[in-house]
Amino acid sequence: MKAVLISLWHYRHFILSSIRAEFAGRFARSKLGALWMILNPLAQATIFAIVLSEVLVTKIPNIENKSAYAIYLMAGMSAWGLFSEIMTRCTTVFIDYSNTLKKISFPRLCLPVIVGGSALINHLLLLAAIAVVFLFFGHLPTAAWLVLPLGMLLIILFAFGLGIILGLLNVFSRDVGQVMGIVLQLWFWFTPVVYLMDNMPKRFIAVLNLNPMTPLVKIYQNALLYGAVPNMADLLVPVLISAGMFIFSFWIFRRASADLVDAL
Repeated sequence: MKAVLISLWHYRHFILSSIRAEFAGRFARSKLGALWMILNPLAQATIFAIVLSEVLVTKIPNIENKSAYAIYLMAGMSAWGLFSEIMTRCTTVFIDYSNTLKKISFPRLCLPVIVGGSALINHLLLLAAIAVVFLFFGHLPTAAWLVLPLGMLLIILFAFGLGIILGLLNVFSRDVGQVMGIVLQLWFWFTPVVYLMDNMPKRFIAVLNLNPMTPLVKIYQNALLYGAVPNMADLLVPVLISAGMFIFSFWIFRRASADLVDAL
């Protein structure tokens, strides 16, 4: 694992230039250019806030703030969005860049790292847009927001590790990519993003607690809505799962790397 990390560091300029090129290509021939990176998430966050707080008048128990549910939903959606973007793109990244892998020699793990870097930038812009909407509703930032980088790190490690494993499996069996599209939809509804766990029947609580994304999404919801930092004891399992998945993916990658290009 140390050798792989060192090789990635040696190719850091390639990774950064690839992320920059990806964004440049996305906004080529656009007059507003990178401004769309802020306008799109800002529009999404504003729509959520207006529809949920003003039209549907959805509320959270014991909180008088009428925009509380919109904040809860946007917090959960931002955390889930980071996870699903890395997962979805990592699952197909080796196939998407198969021609590049056959023609150019470079550490193959650069590709999921580029995906993760791109997703992180999108996520930071979404959080910035959400913060603007929160200010509009008078929901000011608190010191608990400082815990968000920890939530990002755990989500990235978990999604990166799982995404690499599925990306490798997808090279050898393309059914994996198709199945993951369905699994992610089911996984979303087994994660308390749209609903509150307290509102669920007791027989489902144990299942939701087994979901590794539940505590990670809760970090965002607690920090952004309640201004609460997570209990360190509650983070022990998420840290072990995220770090374990990240390390395990390196082991799997080393075993499958030799046959990767031949299978593409």
